[in-house]
Amino acid sequence: MAGILAWFWNERFWLPHNVTWADLQSTEEAAFPQAEDLYLAFPLAFCIFMIRLLFERFIAKPCALGLKVQANGPQKAQPNAILEKVFTAITKHPDEKRLEGLSKQLDWDVRSIQRWFRQRRNQEKPSTLRKFCESMWRFTFYLYIFTYGVRFLKKTPWLWNTRQCWNGYPYQPLMPDLHYYYIVELSFYWSLMFSQFIDVKRKDFGIMFTHHIVTVTLITFSYVTNLTRVGTLILCLHDAADIVLEAAKMANYCKCQKLSDLLFLTFAIVFIVSRLGIYPLWILNTTLFELYEALGNFPALWVFNVLLMVLQILHCFWSYLIIKAAYKAISKGKVAKDSRSDIESSSDEEETVPRSKAPHSTIASNGTSGANGTNGYLTGGTCSEEH
Repeated sequence: MAGILAWFWNERFWLPHNVTWADLQSTEEAAFPQAEDLYLAFPLAFCIFMIRLLFERFIAKPCALGLKVQANGPQKAQPNAILEKVFTAITKHPDEKRLEGLSKQLDWDVRSIQRWFRQRRNQEKPSTLRKFCESMWRFTFYLYIFTYGVRFLKKTPWLWNTRQCWNGYPYQPLMPDLHYYYIVELSFYWSLMFSQFIDVKRKDFGIMFTHHIVTVTLITFSYVTNLTRVGTLILCLHDAADIVLEAAKMANYCKCQKLSDLLFLTFAIVFIVSRLGIYPLWILNTTLFELYEALGNFPALWVFNVLLMVLQILHCFWSYLIIKAAYKAISKGKVAKDSRSDIESSSDEEETVPRSKAPHSTIASNGTSGANGTNGYLTGGTCSEEH
């Protein structure tokens, strides 16, 4: 084990030439980032998650109800043992052959069975109330941490001159404010890593999971190697757009369409300017060129830049989706329904209850219809990276 640890923490990989880990040990005169500091993020991530649960229940939920946010979930499918068994044990999306078989078995028409499966799938989707509470929590956290980051950074020289990120590197003492900023951000993203499995599911779940992994890795990597100055710039830059995104979601869940559209278009501008403009011209420029000029080449530098480039690729993907939605918003006068809508929608034709094969068909007699997609909105998921 000692040999593996020695290989992993090889100084020639992690640090510039002629720098050792012993040089970066904290002393009474100056504190430096230590790898063991990061263990604090795990209990703090749990605390953040518990704070979130309390916030959503005692603050976000009363606010949502006061704003008349719909508390009920999608319309439930009527109980049917045969269809329920197929849904839970075989498939949630039956093909044409299985639909025809079920139609004969139940003496229902195919469209009624399709509607039942659609309603049953929607039944597992979260309510608007739950989505509002989740967005309000993220809005509150992003607003707090962004405000903290701006107040901290405006007092630092590297905000105005990125070359200051490398002045005296790696012998840059760790300030208490910077340490707090880093650990809270890391803890929050660790909490997202685990809570995303119980949060509202989006179609870009895999991409978001990749984003969280890259973010946690970058924060950890930059802290251990004391690349914290440029790290604070990256964190603050990414939090800016997320505030507007979550505000747009909340406005949408409150059915304030005009406000929601305005906030979404504002988010689109902030996101594209910050991620496709400032990020490459400000952040990548200093890590790819100014860092190399100041310190030369060492392996960890390239790993760091590869991770930053992966983040930029994700920015480009999300920017494409945002521009696409913004174009629809401008051309049609409102934001188009998101392709990752949480609630499956029915066509106008399917909203009309079709006649059953038999007069005693329960579907026909109950007059059930498909749940509509009123919750579908790009800010409900297409750009939920959250950065």
